[in-house]
Amino acid sequence: MKKLFVTMFALLAVVAASAQSEVIAKFNDGAKAVQAKNYASAITLFEQVIDKGMDSEDPKVSSCVATAKKYLPVCYQGVGLSAASQKNYPKAIEYLQKAADTAELYGNTTAKQKANTILAKVYQVQGGEAFNAKDFAAAAAVFEKGYAANPRNTDMALNLATSYCELGKYDEGMAIYDKICKMPAEKYAAAIAKAGELKTLYTNNKVASLQQAGDFDGVIAMAEKLAAASPALAEKIRIEAYNGKKDYAKVIELAEAAASVQANDEDKSAIYLILAAAYNAKYNEGGNKDASLRDKAVATFKKVTAGSGVEAAKAALADLLK
Repeated sequence: MKKLFVTMFALLAVVAASAQSEVIAKFNDGAKAVQAKNYASAITLFEQVIDKGMDSEDPKVSSCVATAKKYLPVCYQGVGLSAASQKNYPKAIEYLQKAADTAELYGNTTAKQKANTILAKVYQVQGGEAFNAKDFAAAAAVFEKGYAANPRNTDMALNLATSYCELGKYDEGMAIYDKICKMPAEKYAAAIAKAGELKTLYTNNKVASLQQAGDFDGVIAMAEKLAAASPALAEKIRIEAYNGKKDYAKVIELAEAAASVQANDEDKSAIYLILAAAYNAKYNEGGNKDASLRDKAVATFKKVTAGSGVEAAKAALADLLK
């Protein structure tokens, strides 16, 4: 009986040694495949190393398993990049997502970030084809996935926000533009400037459509939503809305404060033109009897010094001073 036990232990030792040798051999083959950039084969081999060697207490096997875990995301990434270069975007996305997921599984934060960065770029290229063709619905569907992978890809974030705005999803677009504007200015200055420019463009477009429909209360509601993120723009469109409603008392109440938060002379002048016209309208409503309103209109028209309203202000001023 004792001899039988000895024989069994010896057999188990041989089996264990054989298994360890197999794991090490597969690891070595996987390393050679990586060097040859045969990433698909390396993936299969490293997965087998991890599977077969996971529970081993042998230091050499444990080292092979640890290294296989480190390089497996790199191999998935390699397959994904190869597919992307051939414009096989579904395969590229599949393998780059596997690279990110595997890196996360094995606690490799750096590899996960790199995989997500590349994944986002693939989504950017894929979505860019639809975006350039003005298929904004298809573009947005792709850019959403890329933005989730890497929100710091500001080119794609701008395209996603623009796609939303072109689809009439104004609030969704503004939310993305606002997030870009909150990014560190020293690194993302160009993107922040572009986001601000596009926010103004699409807000003006939205305001114009509401004004055309006579929905000035809708414009005012927009201004309230914008107030926290874009106070200058919010105040400007709010004054324009009250002017559209011919609520001159409200214009007079709010315009000076609105002008004070504007960043440039053109926007300040635009508000002063509306304010001056409001004073003039109140002066006319009163039968031209309240000289103080006339004087305020004159003084305010003189503050219109820049932008497209300068000539209109001069003409109105000339009429008042006759």
